[in-house]
Amino acid sequence: MKIGLGGGCHWCTEAVFKAVNGVHNVRQGYISAKKSPDQLFEGIILEYNPELVKLEDLILIHLKTHQSMKDHSMRHKYRSAVYVFHKMELEKTSKALKIISNSIGTKIVTKVLELASFEESRPEIRNYYQTDPQRPFCTRYIKPKLDLLFKEFKGLLEEQG
Repeated sequence: MKIGLGGGCHWCTEAVFKAVNGVHNVRQGYISAKKSPDQLFEGIILEYNPELVKLEDLILIHLKTHQSMKDHSMRHKYRSAVYVFHKMELEKTSKALKIISNSIGTKIVTKVLELASFEESRPEIRNYYQTDPQRPFCTRYIKPKLDLLFKEFKGLLEEQG
């Protein structure tokens, strides 16, 4: 199965989902929705095995690892969204998002949108965290998200070295 996610820096989102068991491919880049195909936002496309990780878990991880509960000045670059590949996935994904939103008891700004396009990042910035986790950006922004992931979703994570 494939899904797109956007909400914060694609370096952060890429690192978070590369750590999740059942996710076997993560590509970071720029993503657009059919409602506004000319607007590109930072995001990822991930492929996952639904027998190992549920869509609902992926959405919950996504909501908890970016600012999904409020609008902010960088929404022009970071749209909070779950992108589906087929129109028939819209209802199922929207329902999962609503259930999760109700369970955490907070209004979220994340939308479910049908994917229009994806343009992968240039090679030198892919796998940003994995290539040098000691970079200042990595220690300041990505590492805290991975720490939260480990604390709250330990059972869903790949073994880390």
